[in-house]
Amino acid sequence: MSNKRIISCAITGGIHSPTMSEYLPATPEQIAQSAIEAASAGAAVVHIHARDPQNGKPSAELEHFQFIVDKIKAANDDVIICLTTGGALGMTLEQRTHYIPHIKPELASMNCGSINWGLFPLGERIKDWKHDWEKSYYTSKEVIFPNTFGAMEDVLNLFKANNVTPELECYDVGHLYNLKFMIDRGHVTSKPYIQFVLGINGALGSTPYDLITMKQTADRLFGEGGYNFSAFGAGRASYPICTQILFMGGHVRVGMEDNLYISKGVKAKSNAEMVEKMVRIMGEFSYEPMTPTEAREALGLKK
Repeated sequence: MSNKRIISCAITGGIHSPTMSEYLPATPEQIAQSAIEAASAGAAVVHIHARDPQNGKPSAELEHFQFIVDKIKAANDDVIICLTTGGALGMTLEQRTHYIPHIKPELASMNCGSINWGLFPLGERIKDWKHDWEKSYYTSKEVIFPNTFGAMEDVLNLFKANNVTPELECYDVGHLYNLKFMIDRGHVTSKPYIQFVLGINGALGSTPYDLITMKQTADRLFGEGGYNFSAFGAGRASYPICTQILFMGGHVRVGMEDNLYISKGVKAKSNAEMVEKMVRIMGEFSYEPMTPTEAREALGLKK
């Protein structure tokens, strides 16, 4: 499978808001349908955040997650569902994780450290908001995304208890060292699956040099071949980072959580459209997307 790669699609996330794109999936129904379409387009993994159907605000409600998961499985029982435990700004750790024991996903994200979280540049571009919650969400310069060692232990223990494989999100070089510490303490026992998250305001940038730095550091800490890895860049860096990581042996993530544009100045109309573009890019360099079955084999997952 040396020429095959996993495409993950992050459907909606907690960064963008309905005001920023009329195409952003902003209800559980829309999120589920968008995930189904992304899987049909070639995504082996769909990464799921939930939203309130009334106003599109990021949600931690079990009923919203359960609806999304049930609808996806009813249409496509093969695609790998990865639930977030990153949640959104202002959520407690309990809010970000309480649905894990109920749904028991094959895969779930785990954030490997704290960062400043600077969404305010997005808010500076907008004068008229569709919903009341959006303005305050995007104007604060005092936000920290907390993921302490205690929190990481709690999340990893929760995953172990519910047979959930962690997708280990690393936003900066220090997060890789945090992960090494957690592995050394026995909190991660399977081959780690690392997601290099680049370009968030408050963490590492998204230049080719930043990706190389993350990959070289991970190689030193975990051994080349000693971990599975994927990468994406926020905003305009989305497809450049995904293309670069192909040549470095890694998997890719696209989707409207990370980027609202399919090309310069042109909004993506769907997550499926973003997956289709990634499939085309892969094809230009003789790479192919893995099926969910192949992705399970690559990551050591059991359906």
